Amino acid sequence: MASVAISSALAFVMLLVVGVYIVAGNLANGVGGGAKALAKGAVPAAYSDLVQKWGNLCPAISPALLAAQLYQESGFNPKAQSHAAAQGIAQFIPGTWASHGIDGDKDGDRDVWDPKDAIPSAASYDCQLASYVKKVGGNLTENMLAAYNAGAYAVIKYRGVPPYSETRNYVKRITTLSESFAAPVGRVDPSEQAAGAIEYAQKKLGTPYLWGGTGTAEQGGRFDCSGLTQAAYETVGIKLPRVANDQYNAGPHPQRDELLPGDLVFFSDDPTNSRAIRHVGIYVGGGYMIDAPRTGAVIRFDPIDTPDYFGATRVTEDGAKALPTTV
Repeated sequence: MASVAISSALAFVMLLVVGVYIVAGNLANGVGGGAKALAKGAVPAAYSDLVQKWGNLCPAISPALLAAQLYQESGFNPKAQSHAAAQGIAQFIPGTWASHGIDGDKDGDRDVWDPKDAIPSAASYDCQLASYVKKVGGNLTENMLAAYNAGAYAVIKYRGVPPYSETRNYVKRITTLSESFAAPVGRVDPSEQAAGAIEYAQKKLGTPYLWGGTGTAEQGGRFDCSGLTQAAYETVGIKLPRVANDQYNAGPHPQRDELLPGDLVFFSDDPTNSRAIRHVGIYVGGGYMIDAPRTGAVIRFDPIDTPDYFGATRVTEDGAKALPTTV
């Protein structure tokens, strides 16, 4: 039965790949947006309730936006510390914490290293910035993010996002990244680059697995799971992060019954935490993916409907560009 299923998957791969482009044209206006709920497991379970609660503190933010900021700042690491002395999961510098840190858990202290204080403080700080620029007009969330990056005075002076490339890039990066933390409320647009990524992966079928492999000549053209997906999308102009759990944030997350060829599919022993993802493959249709499974195996077709299936990501160029490089 397994061989029949795999043969069927092979027979339909090219038809499904072509279908990516057909669907892309038909669903150009099908993206859902503005979701308040977080995508499944996108935020580690230890912090998801905090992000969901405080992400609704004011209209300028959402749980997904707050999650994107925390991921950008620290990768959800409560012990993170930068060379600029930024501290904790929200990366407050001491002066800003002294002015804007709050006692989120009401235990009598304000601890920058405690996510129960730092996450509420990040949301509170966002909302304070939003209040400073609320009369500017235009998109309040974008103006708030611009104030976070360049200061409220610059936003007020320019009557919106100031013409600083760093600030404009920051606003786009966070708003784009927030889409990978939001549970979609409508159908997610297909990727036009998906067919090229699949074509590349197909050419690697039968190649032996190599832990840490990225396909270099020195490695004999061998890959591990995320090395294969990274290389496949790089051939179509999309630069993905090196590891699977960061690749999960390269776009929005279609449901299992909405998967299209080219979607990345992820696997984990912890269904509550995308940071625990340990495997990734490229979906080809028919319930199968191309993946580099493990040492001693070769790149091959494997079924995706296993107990450790975590979820999927529809890779977008903007989504990949928005990912932080230091997480």
